[in-house]
Amino acid sequence: MPARYNAAMAGSTAVYSSESMRAEKRAVAGNSVLAAIAITALKIVVGVTTGSLGILSEALHSALDLIAAIITFMSVRVSDKPADADHQYGHGKVENFSAFLETGLLLLTCFWIIYEAVKRLFFHHVHIEPSVYAFLVMFVSMGVDFWRSRALGRIAAKYDSQALEADALHFSTDIWSSGIVVVGLLLVLLGRMWNIDWLRDADPVAALFVAGVVVYVSWRLARRTIDALLDAAPAGVRNKIIAAVSSVDGLLEVDRVRIRRAGNR
Repeated sequence: MPARYNAAMAGSTAVYSSESMRAEKRAVAGNSVLAAIAITALKIVVGVTTGSLGILSEALHSALDLIAAIITFMSVRVSDKPADADHQYGHGKVENFSAFLETGLLLLTCFWIIYEAVKRLFFHHVHIEPSVYAFLVMFVSMGVDFWRSRALGRIAAKYDSQALEADALHFSTDIWSSGIVVVGLLLVLLGRMWNIDWLRDADPVAALFVAGVVVYVSWRLARRTIDALLDAAPAGVRNKIIAAVSSVDGLLEVDRVRIRRAGNR
């Protein structure tokens, strides 16, 4: 009788000490939370004192990033737990779900920014007071975001962590959005110095660019996390598995190949 085989395989990653992996993931996630608290507080204070929608939108973005960082911190503490009787495939899906929640938070940020920007552009102009502190806070924010995006990205790549990768993607795009806000404040300042009225709208326009960045990031995260939660097979992996299994001597037929992702497995 012909032999039949059902091939079920999971993605393999480099083998590390589980304790070392947990410690590194928790440390980088915890540092991200602390940095998010400091940056959010600074942006809120400067945004309120200057009246800049660009900085306020960045403050809200950072506040939601803080929530996302806390979710990530909690998820990496749970996702590395070993399989048990009730969770026979482990707890890796917690990371995928964490990244999904971050996507929703980013979209909420985007809706608020667009609403406020349109209101300020067409219905209610707000006086902006670009100050040295505003520029200083934004540059400090960009430096901190660069540091933590690099740290998160390094650990995410090392352990193939989708939750940490989502956080790293957030903070790398925060650098660009903060830069756009700085440009908006600079244009407002130049418009005041040169008496150019139309430059007063540079700040809400900059906020709309921030919203565009948020939408782009959200879309990238949404596609990956939804695929992981719905157990979509990685592109091309099924054919590679079939080719590898079919090369086994004596094999007559491959019936089915099934692949699912849970966290970094």
